[in-house]
Amino acid sequence: MDDTELISKVTKGDQRAFLALYDRYSSHVYTLVSYILRDQMLAEEVVQDTFLKLWGRAHQYLTERGSLLTWLLTIARRTALDRLRFESRRLNLSDGNDPDLMWENIPEPATTSEETRWHSLYLAVQALPEEQKRVIDLAYYQGLSQSEIAEMLNLPLGTVKTRLRNGMDRLRHQWLADEN
Repeated sequence: MDDTELISKVTKGDQRAFLALYDRYSSHVYTLVSYILRDQMLAEEVVQDTFLKLWGRAHQYLTERGSLLTWLLTIARRTALDRLRFESRRLNLSDGNDPDLMWENIPEPATTSEETRWHSLYLAVQALPEEQKRVIDLAYYQGLSQSEIAEMLNLPLGTVKTRLRNGMDRLRHQWLADEN
């Protein structure tokens, strides 16, 4: 069954459809949240919380606004960032974890179109100039505000905003070009 059929069944309380979605996407969710949290136990809890939110909010998913995986990863990212704030933790930028190794856990890009898009986003981020890549990482994966980034990097707030906007514009243009 495709995602649309499964999510439709989940809205009606079908546990088998829910388990099928869990089997299909839990590794994607885990990869993202473990990168954000850098703590296996917290990541496992956030995966569980994310899928509980899917169960309770399946009726809110709209196919015209994007794929189910994108919607689910958005929920996962927000849940992980909320958990970081709750735990009053900040990621250590030099903790020895190599983010490139995290991406190796994502299944082969050729297996589905969503996985291809996921991998292409990673490659697009890696192709950004270092200063843009850094502010995007701090903002989207570590949940820092633009003010916090400016303070952390000892940069003017306007510089942080410009780098973030320019980096996002580059990503948008590259990603749209890849889809055509």
